[in-house]
Amino acid sequence: MKIEMKGKGDEEADIDRLPVDLLAHIFSLFTSFKDLAQGSGVCRKWRQGVMESLARKESLSFSGWKMDDDSTTRLVHLAYSLKELDISRSRWGCQITDHGLKQLSTAKCIAKLSSISMWGSTGITDKGVVQMISRATSLHHLNIGGTFITDVSLFAIADSCPHLKTIVLWGCRHVTGDGLLALVNKCRKLESINVWGMRVPLDCFIGLLTISPALQIRPKGIVMHDETLHAWPVY
Repeated sequence: MKIEMKGKGDEEADIDRLPVDLLAHIFSLFTSFKDLAQGSGVCRKWRQGVMESLARKESLSFSGWKMDDDSTTRLVHLAYSLKELDISRSRWGCQITDHGLKQLSTAKCIAKLSSISMWGSTGITDKGVVQMISRATSLHHLNIGGTFITDVSLFAIADSCPHLKTIVLWGCRHVTGDGLLALVNKCRKLESINVWGMRVPLDCFIGLLTISPALQIRPKGIVMHDETLHAWPVY
């Protein structure tokens, strides 16, 4: 479509005649957060279109994008319909801290999230995770692998996430059997738990299966092959 930009005093440009709903749909197709930010700065109507496109999003992934606490929070606070949030850390990308989790926990969408990934977020601790999780009461899937959390976070998850079905604790070496037992005891809908690389004795996993026989402990075979506990790949 050819867009004619008219001068001052002429009729409005063709692009400015588009209704906000259509602008919001166009902006929803953008994959770059930088482009969205630039679009919102064009005029008030475009800003409204960007905001409405974010309000309709059910999934946001900041993995691989250069985002900090404040920029991530601004976008999530506009995403009222959000169900899936990925704030995983990458080498040059999203880097969330406890301050960011505290800010995110106040967003209206947090209570409705079904999935959160904080994979590899080494800047977060139990303090931030507990604040976030205490509001995310509808979670079905949680990836918190590659972080430095302890049993404190698992106790909070056990108390706040009764609908949890899967959790990834890959490499969470500060978590002990006490945290795992509390999690499985309270999260009765839990179907799968990834414990690769954790420093937990074999007896603990047997105890988890005693509580929940149908629980899938990944990687497969970990209970039968204790000697390969730290060497199996992630499934």
